[in-house]
Amino acid sequence: MYHNRISEFVAGLLFGTGLIVSGMTDPAKVLGFLDLAGAWNPSLAFVMGGAILIGFFAFLIARTRTLTLLGGALHLPKATALDKRLVIGGLVFGAGWGLAGFCPGPALVAMAMGQPKALVFVLAMLAGMQLYEMLERRRSTR
Repeated sequence: MYHNRISEFVAGLLFGTGLIVSGMTDPAKVLGFLDLAGAWNPSLAFVMGGAILIGFFAFLIARTRTLTLLGGALHLPKATALDKRLVIGGLVFGAGWGLAGFCPGPALVAMAMGQPKALVFVLAMLAGMQLYEMLERRRSTR
């Protein structure tokens, strides 16, 4: 159990460091990447391309396994269908990313670095998560 916590900490530290080094915690850089009609900054395309490439091969390998590297059960997502809820969720995520220049992981790292805008984003994100949970509970009781 203790080695899992150390592994989780190291993975989080590596992920956070990667977000900082890649510029994903800088909203100005992210917004520059999203500004296709203006002063477009393509540097984050390389970050995303690298992440997609690594993820592609990681999932290929993971599909052949039943256990994680630390011996726990490996549960991969089974859903493959595009439905209305997924599309709406993607649109809301994209709108938030485009308005604030943050997505959840980089926002948490930027908040830990003391960026006030990140704190506001994280609080709004948590409020949105709570709202979603309330709506889901209401929907499931109907």
